[in-house]
Amino acid sequence: MAVRKTYLAVIGAALLLGGCSFSSEALWPTLAGSESDTGNTSVSGTDPMGSDAVTDYDVAESTRPLTGVSQTGTFVGSRVENMQQELNRLKSALSQHSNQLQNLRAQTVAHSQAYHGTVAAISARLQVGTTPGNPVLVQQWNTAQSELDRVNDDIAALNSLANKVAADSTLSTFLLESVRSAYQVSGAVDEDHRQLALLEDETNRTTVLIDRLLNEISESLSRQTSYVSTERANLNALALAVKNGEIFGDSLSKRVFQSQAAPAPSSQRMASTSERPLVVIRFDSPSVKYEQALYNAVNRVLERRPQASFDVVAVTPNRGTPAQVALNSNKSKRNAQAVLRSLTDMGMPSSRVRASDTRSASVSANEVHVFVR
Repeated sequence: MAVRKTYLAVIGAALLLGGCSFSSEALWPTLAGSESDTGNTSVSGTDPMGSDAVTDYDVAESTRPLTGVSQTGTFVGSRVENMQQELNRLKSALSQHSNQLQNLRAQTVAHSQAYHGTVAAISARLQVGTTPGNPVLVQQWNTAQSELDRVNDDIAALNSLANKVAADSTLSTFLLESVRSAYQVSGAVDEDHRQLALLEDETNRTTVLIDRLLNEISESLSRQTSYVSTERANLNALALAVKNGEIFGDSLSKRVFQSQAAPAPSSQRMASTSERPLVVIRFDSPSVKYEQALYNAVNRVLERRPQASFDVVAVTPNRGTPAQVALNSNKSKRNAQAVLRSLTDMGMPSSRVRASDTRSASVSANEVHVFVR
């Protein structure tokens, strides 16, 4: 008898523990979710194109068609039915536009990954050294430019989507005003006002989602436009590196801040320019490799003085006959223009560099001096 009581007590305790476990799960739901609903659970992570403020769950829940509006036979009741149809069409458009934004983001990420993969391959080859103008690297550079153009096309698609969502916003505002004005129409029954209140709440929720979606698109546009602009400058600097067969570094535009002051005329001599040149390039041979040294010197200056500007001065030897001096002066000016183009290709804005020329009896060959302003 005692054994039987003990057996019953054990069974009772097991049932109580099972009941407690069930009650615990009901009162304190797990945050991880069960295996059956993991397919519907989104895991937040780092999105290179920006985090999603309007989640798929929010849009799916708030864009379901509004139902439950009954016919009352009044004029206000018929208006309620018409506004319900308009609201459901607006919700459907919002759902489509939200899905379009997600697809565009995924497409942009794929294009950006392809672009950076190609750029990384070019940089890796340049890092170990290669021949100037390597045709393989030239082809890869063209491919990278095409991938960046695709990202630019995604920006155009985002602009088009922004216009559509802006139209949705206008429609939601008009619909909300129509619902609120319907309260003032005479001849309505209590059921009409109840349904109007339901319509007003749903329209408000939809308007909030539209505003959030519009803000997301605006932020994405700003972010991606800046991204493409920066990568265009980096790609130009990479083209110069491919041309010379050696890598320089990131575009100088990353360190340069556009000055609001207008540059001084090139005819004026540089009063604020340091007397000692930053770089002296001596063109005493047909092929002079100066780009790497020029990049390193300018980059160091911009690290310390982001607002610095530069003067490129063509220096001609003041020796020989007037004809020889004139000929050397033309060559020296062309050399200065080449240095100026090199700085532009490295990402230096043209407004931050000015060119001039001078003659000197202390030099024996054509030179180009770069001064810091």
